[in-house]
Amino acid sequence: MKAKIVLLPGDGIGPEVVREGQAVLEEIARVHGHAFELSTHPIGGVAIDAHGTALPASTLSACREADAILLGAVGGPRWDDPAAKVRPEQGLLTLRRELGLFANLRPIRVSPHLAHCSPLKAERLEGVDILVVRELTGGLYFGLPRFREEKNGVVRAVDTLEYTDVEVKRVVRLAFQLASARRKRVTSVDKANVLETSRLWRSVAIEVSAEFPGVELEHQLVDSAAMRLISSARAYDVVVTENMFGDILTDEAAVLAGSLGLLGSASIGEGTRGVYEPIHGSAPDIAGRGIANPIGTIVSVAMLLRHSLGLESEARAVERAVDAAIAGGARTRDVGGETSTEAMGEAIRKHLQRNAS
Repeated sequence: MKAKIVLLPGDGIGPEVVREGQAVLEEIARVHGHAFELSTHPIGGVAIDAHGTALPASTLSACREADAILLGAVGGPRWDDPAAKVRPEQGLLTLRRELGLFANLRPIRVSPHLAHCSPLKAERLEGVDILVVRELTGGLYFGLPRFREEKNGVVRAVDTLEYTDVEVKRVVRLAFQLASARRKRVTSVDKANVLETSRLWRSVAIEVSAEFPGVELEHQLVDSAAMRLISSARAYDVVVTENMFGDILTDEAAVLAGSLGLLGSASIGEGTRGVYEPIHGSAPDIAGRGIANPIGTIVSVAMLLRHSLGLESEARAVERAVDAAIAGGARTRDVGGETSTEAMGEAIRKHLQRNAS
């Protein structure tokens, strides 16, 4: 097939890990006879330095014309001034909004070969296979009004938590659709004992569940969900929640896998176009040292192949190649090894080649 794929390396270790993701895409195209047109564009801090904005118009235009987008990471200390009017993260938030990407998918699966990297006991990790569906364009991160003011010597800051039933319904329905192809269980996480938005969330989840009689729905408050994620993670199948709760819970869930560097994500909307990225940040402390783990980016490539291009067999090939490379002993520093970023990518591509031959 033919597809346009935009690469947004971004800041810090972003260019290093996206380089390995690009190499996997090129290998998949070569082995399976696809024609992927790849183009690279700035976002985040590097875009601010070069263009004065975190998301240049040319980058947004290219993303709108693409079939899929692979992102590295944005941000870093040089752009961290809280008083700055333009910040790297604005580029990503704007991109999600402009492309209508309302749901973030974050799968958490524990490799038995890396279970020792988690601080949790191995018996708590066996069989963990969770898909978190996080609402992405509403809630505290986008609500208005948002301001800071000073009156009578007192500084006051306001953020607004807001959701409509339409926003909740579309992301919860997606969670049920995904659960239908998995273990048929949805856990809806809220704070309905305190927040009006969560009470709306819960009532909409109940309404949507009637459309999927074969899928079980349970409700859980976010604080108990955070505890259960550590104490009995295998009980979860698909977890759906609002923007901020999902942001926090998915980083907590990275403890299960053993490293942020192992996990990827997909941001999707009504169509097939999506933004795919590792869940880690720009890690400026290790940028340029060749020790970043590219697996989070490479499994994001697998999600790109699956959700945007409809190439399920190719997606599974990438995932098997990652598993095989880990089983073969390839380990970057974050999971106790000395394999470089480039060497880890090479190990994964070798398994892609072997499986294709």
